[in-house]
Amino acid sequence: MYYYKYKDKCLFSKKEYPELKTTTMERCFSDNNSIIYYLGELNPEKSKDSFCLSSPSLMDIKSESLDILKENLYSEKLDYLITKKITERKIKYINTRKDNWKETLDFSLPKKWKINILALGDVGSTLLTGLKLLGGEYIDKIGIYDLSKKNCLRWKKELGQVYFPFEYERMPDIEVLEYEDLFDCDMFVFCATKAVPSLDTKVEDVRMVQFEENSKIVSEYATFARRKNYKGFFAVVSDPVDLLCKQVFLSSNTNKEGDFDGKGIPGEKIKGYGLGVMNARAAYFAKKDSRTEHYLKEGRAFGPHGKGLIIADSIKNYNEDLSNYLTEKTIKANLEIRDLGYKPYVAPALSSGAISIINTISNKWHYSANFIDGVFMGSNNRNLESGLEFENLDFPDKLYEKIQSTYKMIKEII
Repeated sequence: MYYYKYKDKCLFSKKEYPELKTTTMERCFSDNNSIIYYLGELNPEKSKDSFCLSSPSLMDIKSESLDILKENLYSEKLDYLITKKITERKIKYINTRKDNWKETLDFSLPKKWKINILALGDVGSTLLTGLKLLGGEYIDKIGIYDLSKKNCLRWKKELGQVYFPFEYERMPDIEVLEYEDLFDCDMFVFCATKAVPSLDTKVEDVRMVQFEENSKIVSEYATFARRKNYKGFFAVVSDPVDLLCKQVFLSSNTNKEGDFDGKGIPGEKIKGYGLGVMNARAAYFAKKDSRTEHYLKEGRAFGPHGKGLIIADSIKNYNEDLSNYLTEKTIKANLEIRDLGYKPYVAPALSSGAISIINTISNKWHYSANFIDGVFMGSNNRNLESGLEFENLDFPDKLYEKIQSTYKMIKEII
């Protein structure tokens, strides 16, 4: 191993970096509470700029793949100090093939977040309400922007009159934004949509109907974020989140000549919030049937918010039939609401949106779609000071084959 000092940061690598000032392992690991940075090299178009080095096996990866979700055994013996830091999740992998990798060293999560929301339709306004009520400990301020100024003023006034008595500083304030200020924040939340399927639609996977038009809109804001040199997170709540996230990545990191240059939003800072409600719907149906109650403790959700979704009844004792049952019930849950004459937006706005965003900014486990080898794949994960960490699981073969199939399906679309 080689050990380096850069500014006030300690770095180490299996590769030599002659331009960096060397130091010793003892000095590098002397501060038990600090983040240490591991330097590696990955394809910038297919890999994240940084991530949490949650397993020793990640030190040796040559490229990202879906296997990042699997438990990996590591035979090479490492020094106790390195192993301890990995266990404590205090090592951040830095991809030095990115031209601006030294800037990545300086990024840290905010103590309290500024969150800006684009579009206050049914989903956006419900998500805003959820963040207002739940976000006081983690959110400093919420900015809102909508094509209708009156709509913005309405929500500023309405939610500005929501308080816990005698705790008037407990919840975040809301401010109306100008267009140019949209990316003056730590997290930008995209809730805009153009093609909302009508209640009488017979299309089962309505999210795909929305992709063509919504991808044009999200591209506009991804390009805007690039112009603003935006350094925060880009959260996608509009459907289909996994595909729109990929569009954000491509539009943000492409120059005027149409070439990928990696100068936009890195993959690890783009998150799609659609899987949270699928897990919540699976839990709803699991609680109604004694055969599937174990999902609440043992189950997991993977993939997109729609076709390709995988609900696993249990990771330890996977049952194909019960998993297929829960998956089908979950996918069709929105149709039950539509049959009643309502648009199914409340549960998605809260379970996928507000609750999952709160868990993101409070470093807790949650469901969202994240960048893996150029694909935004939904799974359980958390955002730590050391970066994005995926939950690693010992998958049954049949379940992992299903996850691979969904991953390939998403990859082939965009």
